[in-house]
Amino acid sequence: MAERMGGLPFWQVTFDAEGDADATGRDALLAEVPAGGIADLFVFSHGWNNDRSVARRLYAGFFGLLAGQLPAERRGDVGLAGVVWPSRRWADEPIPDFAPSPAAVGAGPDGAASAGAHVDPPTPVSSPTLDERTLADLHATFPTAGVALDRMAALLAGPPTDEAQAEFLQQLKEFSRLAGTPDSDGETEPSVEPRMLGDGPAELFGRFRDALRRTGVQLPGEEGGEAGIGDALRGVWNGAKEALRQATYWQMKNRAGVVGREGLGPLLGELHRAAPELRVHLIGHSFGARLVANALAGLPDTSPSPVRSLTLLQGAFSHFAFADPLPFDAGRRGALAGMQRRVDGPVTVCFSEHDSAVGTLYPLASLAARDDAAAGMSALYRWGGMGADGAQNADVALDGIQPVGPGTTYRFSPDRILNIDAGEVVRRGGPPSGAHSDIVHPELTWVVLSASSLV
Repeated sequence: MAERMGGLPFWQVTFDAEGDADATGRDALLAEVPAGGIADLFVFSHGWNNDRSVARRLYAGFFGLLAGQLPAERRGDVGLAGVVWPSRRWADEPIPDFAPSPAAVGAGPDGAASAGAHVDPPTPVSSPTLDERTLADLHATFPTAGVALDRMAALLAGPPTDEAQAEFLQQLKEFSRLAGTPDSDGETEPSVEPRMLGDGPAELFGRFRDALRRTGVQLPGEEGGEAGIGDALRGVWNGAKEALRQATYWQMKNRAGVVGREGLGPLLGELHRAAPELRVHLIGHSFGARLVANALAGLPDTSPSPVRSLTLLQGAFSHFAFADPLPFDAGRRGALAGMQRRVDGPVTVCFSEHDSAVGTLYPLASLAARDDAAAGMSALYRWGGMGADGAQNADVALDGIQPVGPGTTYRFSPDRILNIDAGEVVRRGGPPSGAHSDIVHPELTWVVLSASSLV
């Protein structure tokens, strides 16, 4: 039975890592959406580091704003759905703040978020060790790789000798072998191992240590001094722990693609057969953006498509995913090249320069020292993500984020992807992720509704 969210019917569908849906949620969606006379269904997928409770807060905040902006005459035939998939949180990271700003709560079509009203808490000193709760959560998320996880936790608690660093890297490779789901966004052949693991420990861990510093993370011993001066090993375990974190996220990114292709896409096909006139609007955040984008590959080949709009918010997957060909390899194309044509309406990519999770940390899992700057592009750009600068080397247009209201227009087109620079509103958040999760804004819900043609 559907619950209510923002006064609208809401269904939750839970998938496992292989894309199999929980029968209760799946059956309720397939039976109740047609029976309830739903004409437009908004389907949202959360992203990395979100457990079930965090995902629910995201859906309540975002859909609460969206529901308040709907025209009164449409509130009777619009439904909402939230995808839940196994992307467990690291317990030592701040919980994403998915609450609307006070100015946005209860805002109608003319409401606007108050940028800058939020004050981030002071940055704590980052610990290089794995706490018990995080280790237990990692065991639950990657049950086949428990021995490697335990050994890495033990190494992080000891001195960072050369031998310990070399063993940590070997355990990282073993973790990827045991826990991995082979996949890629088309830049390389599918693999269970991120390319970063081809580098040596000093180079790899130093790269992540330096990236943490750039995002504003304070490392032990650096609270009041010059970072790293006179101590070559300072922060090396922080860099190793961050490499493990990004390795787990890399596996979750691959998992998101599987859940989209094998789970959500086929489910949308079943829903289309049960309700042929239903218009589906897909929304994804972070790895959830990869999930809903890959759902296009799992759709049945029907015309017109049941998906009438696709909105990607701070997408944590390759910005070349829709490219054909790739700019650095004319013989290869992005894994989703041409899939945008399976949307019978706009494809929109919202990005922000303040997202350091995607802009700074995300590329480092795919970057290796052996990479060259092919075609004159930097390695960071070659391995960059949607949430940092939008879709690249596809047929695209560019707009800036605009105020909320009936007079707002975007250059939506069924023939090209629209990149929207949302940096004016997606701007708050502390290190290391920056504004990656700052997506509950009326300007962004208005983008979704405008793309759906309901406003």
